[in-house]
Amino acid sequence: MTRSSLRIDEPLDAYVSALLPEEPAVLVRLREETSRLEGARMQIGWDQARFMTLLLRCIGARNTIEVGVFTGYSTLVTALALPDSGRILACDINREWTNIALQYWREADVVDKIDLRIGPAADTLHDILADSKEASYDFAFIDADKTGYDGYYERCLALLRPGGVIMIDNALWGGSVANSADHSEDTRAIRALNEKISRDNRVEAYLAPVGDGVYVAWKR
Repeated sequence: MTRSSLRIDEPLDAYVSALLPEEPAVLVRLREETSRLEGARMQIGWDQARFMTLLLRCIGARNTIEVGVFTGYSTLVTALALPDSGRILACDINREWTNIALQYWREADVVDKIDLRIGPAADTLHDILADSKEASYDFAFIDADKTGYDGYYERCLALLRPGGVIMIDNALWGGSVANSADHSEDTRAIRALNEKISRDNRVEAYLAPVGDGVYVAWKR
């Protein structure tokens, strides 16, 4: 069977969207508040949120990592998917944005599941590794500065248990990764990591065309 030539046009996208369950009201309100901020496009969509929820539940995730919180939408999605005993290590550097996140986490009664660390994520992950926490997490979501992706991937892979999953956002970067004329720093960083993961025998992986592209890697 040849590779599908199907393209998601507006009617087909509407059809797929209509099959999604209703987005919880607290997520809708958070999305609407975030839409008024500079950088609102950094927030993931409801379709990607459902994909993430499915992965979390398929692997029975309890302990997760999030690199790049923004206003906390994806963190809230994760917290709602985890059992009551679930915990999220959430890394970000921006207190203004994460203060918005805290409001909605409290409203959804999941704030106790979330360990928010303000500071460079690379340092936070390094400290967790230094505390002998290797192979103790089930899932990691990476959605932060693109030039830091490779370092986040390596640290999260070390922290993940065998059978754990890493999800990397913006892996298609608006199509720029396929544009050989685009040599911007962010594009080159994403392109390099995509190619690295495709050859990484420590994982099995698939670049899924969901949202802006999510690279999903399962640790052997």
